[in-house]
Amino acid sequence: MTSQPASLADPVLLEKIDKFFELGIGDYLLWETSPGSITSEGTIVHLLTTFSGKSSVLEGLTGLPYPRDSGLCTRFATHITFRRTPTTKIAVSIIPAKNAPSDYAEKLRAWRKDKLVSLELQTFADILKEVQELMGLGQADSGSNKKTFADDVLKIEICGPDQEHLSVIDVPGIFKKSTPGVTTKADMTMVRNMVTTYMRNPRSVILAVIPANVDIATQEILEMAEEQDGKGERTLGVFTKPDLVDKGAEPAVIAIIEGRSHPLNLGWCVVRNPGQQALANSLSDASANDRHATEKAFFKSEQPWSDVSKDRVGIEALRIRLVEILAEMIKREFPRVKAEISAKLKLYRHQLDALGPSRATRDQQYKFLLELATQFQTITSLALKAHYGGDDVFDTTPTLKLATAIVSRNATFSDDVWQRGHAMAFHKYKDAKENNASPSPAPFGSPSPFNSQAPFLFGNNTPKSTNLMAKASTNTAQGFGHGFNSVRYEENHAELEDIMQDDSLIPPPKLFGIKQWLEDVYKNSRGFELGTFDASLLPIIWKKQSANWEALALGYVDDIVSLVHSFTVDLLAKICKDPRARQGLYSVLLDQLTDRYKKSIEHTKFLLVVERSGTPMTMNHYFADNLEKSRSARMKATMEKVATRDANQGMVVKLDAIQSVTTGSNLEHTIDDLHDILHSYYKVARKRFVDIVCMQAADYFLLTSHDAPIKVFSPKFVSELTNKQLEAIAGEDLVIKRKREDLKRKIENLESGKKIALS
Repeated sequence: MTSQPASLADPVLLEKIDKFFELGIGDYLLWETSPGSITSEGTIVHLLTTFSGKSSVLEGLTGLPYPRDSGLCTRFATHITFRRTPTTKIAVSIIPAKNAPSDYAEKLRAWRKDKLVSLELQTFADILKEVQELMGLGQADSGSNKKTFADDVLKIEICGPDQEHLSVIDVPGIFKKSTPGVTTKADMTMVRNMVTTYMRNPRSVILAVIPANVDIATQEILEMAEEQDGKGERTLGVFTKPDLVDKGAEPAVIAIIEGRSHPLNLGWCVVRNPGQQALANSLSDASANDRHATEKAFFKSEQPWSDVSKDRVGIEALRIRLVEILAEMIKREFPRVKAEISAKLKLYRHQLDALGPSRATRDQQYKFLLELATQFQTITSLALKAHYGGDDVFDTTPTLKLATAIVSRNATFSDDVWQRGHAMAFHKYKDAKENNASPSPAPFGSPSPFNSQAPFLFGNNTPKSTNLMAKASTNTAQGFGHGFNSVRYEENHAELEDIMQDDSLIPPPKLFGIKQWLEDVYKNSRGFELGTFDASLLPIIWKKQSANWEALALGYVDDIVSLVHSFTVDLLAKICKDPRARQGLYSVLLDQLTDRYKKSIEHTKFLLVVERSGTPMTMNHYFADNLEKSRSARMKATMEKVATRDANQGMVVKLDAIQSVTTGSNLEHTIDDLHDILHSYYKVARKRFVDIVCMQAADYFLLTSHDAPIKVFSPKFVSELTNKQLEAIAGEDLVIKRKREDLKRKIENLESGKKIALS
């Protein structure tokens, strides 16, 4: 290196910037400024230069020698960072573009030179050649098929006790015309986008370097600067090559420098860069001094440049102007920095809170799951008691209102068995209190009012419950049509498909013909009985008459299982925000949940066997009452056929008429008795069956027993987990661990930075 840059900030603010740098505050606060995700690192500003002569200007400002080899012209962004440290060192590395392929990116990250103590011209040139090779760039005049520009960033860190904390970015110069075999229209677009990205940073100074010997109206950089810096607060114009301006054209350039034409808020400066011969010899501090001497002599003696204000000519004047601009920007930005520190602190704290407590150790993992299990059981208890005001979670997730959903499905099951459980409608007697052939106009009871809105948790396994009553909507207004109807009102969860029954479609009861059917069955099975029927006949007709019970009962218990599983899945999603922990917990719970669901389903099958295949039996006096009422109703209906109206007694039946209507064949009496016994027993068994299925298969096995599925995830469950299971469920993966540590570090540094900013 040749010379050190002048101080670019006042000492008090520079001291704060030094402390900010030590804490890395700049990395947290400022916007991304390049495709390589480089952020400002201490001075709060970036110096951006572009177009012809910019490298010489940068060299004059920074003291860093820039190779002038046409093959080494800027083909990628170079991020030069000056840092104040006790020792002098130089490190060079490459930051891959965000969209770089992983293997290519790893190759670039692996390249680094960090033991340099100086960066002379030849050393710099050799590094640039090596970097271009790594990036796969071809020489500008080689005509190769290699790419010409790269989005990757060369980063140079220059550290030493006399350095400023300053970031300088050198970007490729924009061009309007492609060169066959060298650049393409795609290159033009790429470079323009790259330059625009850097210029967009509101904490950058846009140093627009333009040759003085060309028409300013043709310089696209000024238009781009205006687009990104609409208020003109960050753009400083710099003319180069004043010695090449045609005679007579100088006044137009000077008018711009003096602000009489094309004014910029930050103004214009003009510098004279070394000529080609001087550049060829610029390998020593003496040559650098010659550069400054030559420039001073030019602006002192050459007309009309010698008449331009001295604070606008020469590299030293440019340095002074930058001091003024930077000082003003620092004063303007520091209040914003304070606000940004507070905003970032709030953001990072929120992100850290979202990760939940640390779960690095077994005790932390145990505590995490124990708190989840306790919360799960607390909300479950509220759900079973229908105390929905006890937690706000019931307002946002209707599927957690479990008691209401279960009660509604119980009522629907009871109505279904009443209206659709029998295969044949029983014969109607005129004064019968209950008639299964004429059910309530409402089709099959009321479905569950809750449409499960389960949030996405485990892939597509959590169903969105739909009201499957639509499948039953083919029923007629009189009760039953001729179509088959579904027994399910909830959708299955994909992970439970193997234990669920296929959705059954059952036919509606036949409205007429039960006595003919009983007669046919009796005739095909009677023996030598006199005036009665064999006891073995009742189980046969009973099983056929209750044929729909199996589908209805299994459909009911499958729906209850679906409701309970939706409750479990949705509650886990609400209380456990970490997807990894939730998935791990669910994986461990699923087998135990499935086993308990199976018990409920198997118990339902057991009850079906007892009720339908066992010996018809009841100790309920309601059976005798029903039988007596059925016989009385049949007798009354028979008598009404021969009854006459008496003026004093009302409807009366003569004794002679009784004998004429009560006579009938043994077969008729037997069928009537068989019908009345079946009807009376069916009403008793139906109510008993509905009650025991609801109480045992649903309530006991799925809700209230100590072994119920909703009680699996409990403190006891957590206490029995092995260390391996705890780690698998609650342990944090490396990404989360790194993120947590990174957030803690940022919060700590920002808290320190806040104190510095307020001091």
